Amino acid sequence: MGFRRMGWHELLWVGRLLVLMQLLHGVFGWGKDGHFAVCKIAEEYLTKDALATVKELLPDSARGELASVCSWADDVRWHYHWSSPLHYVDTPDFKCNYKYCRDCHDTAGHKDRCVTGAIFNYTKQLFSAYQGYSPQLSYNLTGADVLSSFYWGCPSGGNTITVSWYRRKTNLHHVWDTMIIDSAVKTLYGSDLATMIQAIQRNITDAWSNDVSSWKNCGHNQTVCPNVYASESVRMACKFAYRNATPGSTLEDEYFLSRLPIVEKRLAQGGIRLAAVLNRLFNSEVKIAQA
Repeated sequence: MGFRRMGWHELLWVGRLLVLMQLLHGVFGWGKDGHFAVCKIAEEYLTKDALATVKELLPDSARGELASVCSWADDVRWHYHWSSPLHYVDTPDFKCNYKYCRDCHDTAGHKDRCVTGAIFNYTKQLFSAYQGYSPQLSYNLTGADVLSSFYWGCPSGGNTITVSWYRRKTNLHHVWDTMIIDSAVKTLYGSDLATMIQAIQRNITDAWSNDVSSWKNCGHNQTVCPNVYASESVRMACKFAYRNATPGSTLEDEYFLSRLPIVEKRLAQGGIRLAAVLNRLFNSEVKIAQA
């Protein structure tokens, strides 16, 4: 069965999974550079079939590069406010566990309106669309295959916890989604994000090589397991993000240098997990590029 061309509003609804890692109160997503890094890492681990499918589904403006559209959901949420709850799980600050029934809701209390709910929903939609693809009909899934980098391994912080980052007032959320990466790029990687990504890629094949298989696995033959990622991220929040970051504290070299390895490893996990999900979705059983 073929598909009709999707309108922009429908595309945005299909694009719910692009908000993958935006967990605000308990677990939050990366900023622009973090999204780019995760997707750039993922590109190196896509199978031939998955890579071909990704390139087929990307908009022409992406020029075949998955990483170039990985901040899409962040860009559109300011215009489409309905998507905001799909960027987070509302786990209370300093809570060290994640519970779907407690935490997956929007501000009005509507259930399943959170990032993990969006991941489940959108993965199912994307898989159905892919399995039913008809090459005779045009079906635009602009950005749909991105699954994006939003939730594949980011540690947590708090939107409500105000701190000073090198004496600049901000919140713990922003420290973890943007400032640690920005500081690393500027001070350790010659202001070149690509150099940072290359260093992470070397660690994946070297220092972390024994961990890669566990990062990509989902139990019980699941395509995606966001509840596992959420629980993991909340535990990381308590162990690393919240520690020594009480409201009003000043975070400087000790915090930055001790947390940067955590951020880099989580970016690596994100890339590996994103690639693994795309590989499972776009396996060799169905190919969309055949006439």
